[in-house]
Amino acid sequence: MQLARVRGTVTATAKDERLVGQKLLLADLVDGDGAVVSPARVAVDTVGAGRGDTVVVTSGSAARMAAGLSTLPVDLSIIAIVDRVSAD
Repeated sequence: MQLARVRGTVTATAKDERLVGQKLLLADLVDGDGAVVSPARVAVDTVGAGRGDTVVVTSGSAARMAAGLSTLPVDLSIIAIVDRVSAD
């Protein structure tokens, strides 16, 4: 799992039929301080995240384990909205 910050939405009129009804968001992977480490990744939202939210994402085969995504061509899913990050 990694932290990310949602930058916006991705709209795709023509897409795999299994993605119809799925919300796609543009997110930057970030470190614990909020610095971007990997920009502009597309993720399927499973929790109702929005622009500016810090979220937890999961990638690879684990991304398809999120709510009802087992048959979708997905490799990045938003699985939580972060309330706070605390580090020593």
